[in-house]
Amino acid sequence: MHRHKVGILNVGTSRTPASYTADVHLSYANLDWRRFLARAPLLPPHDEALRALAQEPILITGAGGSIGSALALRLGVLLPPRLVLLEASESNLYSLERDWAAAGSVCSMTPILGSAADAALLDEIFATHMPRIVFHAAAFKHVPLMEEQPLAGIVNNIFATEILTHAATAHGARVVLLSTDKAVRPASVMGATKRVGEQIVRAAGGTVLRLANVLASRDSVAEIFARQIVHGGPITITDPEARRYFVTRDEAVDLLLTAASLPATSVLLAPVLPDAHPICDLARFMASELAPGSEIPIVYTGVRPGDKIIEELWSTAERIHAAECESLVAVETNLLPKSQLKSGLSALRAALDARDLGDAILQLRALVPDYTPSKAVLTLAQQSESKVCI
Repeated sequence: MHRHKVGILNVGTSRTPASYTADVHLSYANLDWRRFLARAPLLPPHDEALRALAQEPILITGAGGSIGSALALRLGVLLPPRLVLLEASESNLYSLERDWAAAGSVCSMTPILGSAADAALLDEIFATHMPRIVFHAAAFKHVPLMEEQPLAGIVNNIFATEILTHAATAHGARVVLLSTDKAVRPASVMGATKRVGEQIVRAAGGTVLRLANVLASRDSVAEIFARQIVHGGPITITDPEARRYFVTRDEAVDLLLTAASLPATSVLLAPVLPDAHPICDLARFMASELAPGSEIPIVYTGVRPGDKIIEELWSTAERIHAAECESLVAVETNLLPKSQLKSGLSALRAALDARDLGDAILQLRALVPDYTPSKAVLTLAQQSESKVCI
């Protein structure tokens, strides 16, 4: 697809990219995101809720990711629980251990290198450390990449969640799943797989939190913009009408802690946020903060496979109710009967074992009827069938 330059961000007197490159890396994560969001911060969890969480050991999957590590460090500083930090990436786990030491965390921490899809490892973790709350943050999250690698997305986002939930249930632990607004009327494999994950966790009596885009998280749109601004642009945006909901990383952690502190029942939660922000506004804000005085071009690249112009935190087919925290609402959504969910997962597993992408997409649509696969995924499935025929 051809790129079309449609505008220049002129933010004052000209400076060269080299003059602010070093500053960007130092200041990007510490931008005043409150000025961009132009709203009051979401309410943090109550002290009594934090004290209640401190009574039980906690397991965090994906502990080396942006949200997982921020959650781990918050718990390590504020509370004295025993934390088990499960991470599949060696480098992410190593970085977390260094950050943990630098933060002076006071609680007991056990880092474990491994996957949430490893049933034997999970049984060992639950038998040895006996966590009672599991924050499941491990997932593949990049929409375009999962459109190219749909089977990998199914394995990690669905079946790892099923294996983890089964182990937690067997050991009397409660799962709090970190989900995404992309699970609403999904147009991507990533969104559809997270939607199935929501059903798996709720069928086991767990809690699901749908989050919006997290500012300053690793490989987020804000980080991509920062890298582009470092080099003088252009800033690439898919569509001039693209809009997203945003929360800060601290708010994301607060919401997870609040969700875990609410009564242990099958529930889907979402943050209470005003209207979604135009992505263009984020680009302008970041350019003015990180490259004052520079002219940064914007290029609109076209919507990528799996992308939506506007994200939602719940669909028109879902109903919302007040939750016990003002920052959250409970989302009432249709759930598949447990027997249908079980048979659907079995059929999806069979398609996965056969490496039959066409059947896998068919089974995924049966589990998520409002999932609309992208043309890219459908084409990939057709190509896969052609290779089998040859």
